[in-house]
Amino acid sequence: MPTSNPAAQTAFGPMAIAAIEQHEPPGSRIVDDDLAARILPNGLRWLVRATAWTPLRHWLIRLGERSGQGAWSIFVCRKRYIDDQLAAATVDAVVDLGAGLDTRGCRLARTSRTPVFEVDQVVNVALKQQAITRALGAVPASVRLVPVNFQRDDLAEALQHAGHDSSHRTFFIWEGVTQYIPETAVRATLAYLRTAAPGSRLAFTYVQRDFIDGSNLYGNSILYKRFRVRSQVWMFGLSPSGVAPLLAEYGWHVLEDVSGPEFQARYLTPAGRRLSTTELERTVLAEKT
Repeated sequence: MPTSNPAAQTAFGPMAIAAIEQHEPPGSRIVDDDLAARILPNGLRWLVRATAWTPLRHWLIRLGERSGQGAWSIFVCRKRYIDDQLAAATVDAVVDLGAGLDTRGCRLARTSRTPVFEVDQVVNVALKQQAITRALGAVPASVRLVPVNFQRDDLAEALQHAGHDSSHRTFFIWEGVTQYIPETAVRATLAYLRTAAPGSRLAFTYVQRDFIDGSNLYGNSILYKRFRVRSQVWMFGLSPSGVAPLLAEYGWHVLEDVSGPEFQARYLTPAGRRLSTTELERTVLAEKT
């Protein structure tokens, strides 16, 4: 199941972090995801099992934090936030754009028949199909895996073919994707989202524009060298002041735009977790007007 495709490789890290987080006691755990470890390849599952030993787990978290400010909290907090917003929403469908190995659809299928459309690149969809089948025996009936090329394919056509009804109120998730695609592809996705039914919700993450242009590294120089200097795989960013005007062009109203300080107050401090935070990446909740 391991792959050398760079885009597919980015799916493993966040899920490994979520899986390791499950070894934290319930009162201090930020995100609950009992399927995270099961969906990972063998090598990573061995690592996750080893981190049940608290000293090793805490050492790994500290090691990650030394590589960049907010290196651990950025993943667990954004996942928790999106899970919370999805649980609170009243919708008829869920569309996860760039779902990677995320387990939300499978977890939701335990308690709801709400259809979940997981959209991703062909290589990632194949990876996800294998992972779910190995972990659960089969993909749940309510979960539809939809392969697309975000820079080339017609997203509306692909989702319609998969059975999504655009007249249904939908919760759209766009997590950890926008920095990997050019502005033209971001706007193409937003153009599709313009057709969403009133009352639909959108939760998406973005990287700060001043990080992309190198004027503010947010304590993450290693990350900058990896994704902007060496590979240049991160190509798009936004400034917080530009989010609301951009979404308004496509008929969406910003409800919240949160990052490290808000996550600290909502999740980390109540859980007694001493993790660094960052404003490098922010998470937006918006509603279709």
